Amino acid sequence: MSVLITAATSAQAYKLKAALNTTEKVLLGDYLDLPDLMVKNGAMIKTPSPENPSFAHLMLTLALDNQVTKIYTLRRAELVLLQEAKILFAEFDIELCAPNNEFIAE
Repeated sequence: MSVLITAATSAQAYKLKAALNTTEKVLLGDYLDLPDLMVKNGAMIKTPSPENPSFAHLMLTLALDNQVTKIYTLRRAELVLLQEAKILFAEFDIELCAPNNEFIAE
């Protein structure tokens, strides 16, 4: 099982990763441009843009494909859209986690 932290291009994502102190695999993802090398070697994954009308469903597919059980959304636009689909994610046993404000990337 895995944990997904969005906003991989931000320092807050790395702070949260360190603060989680989990034994689960932690995936860092972002919809902004990511270094090709980091994506190719699996260190980061490309997430859908919150501007996409199917954002929640695309995130659900991504989570299921990567065996993600928790998603920490660090960008407000992502957080708002995923909270609207909280019941959908719960049906698949995927927990949507809202981190403290110190971890929110603007």
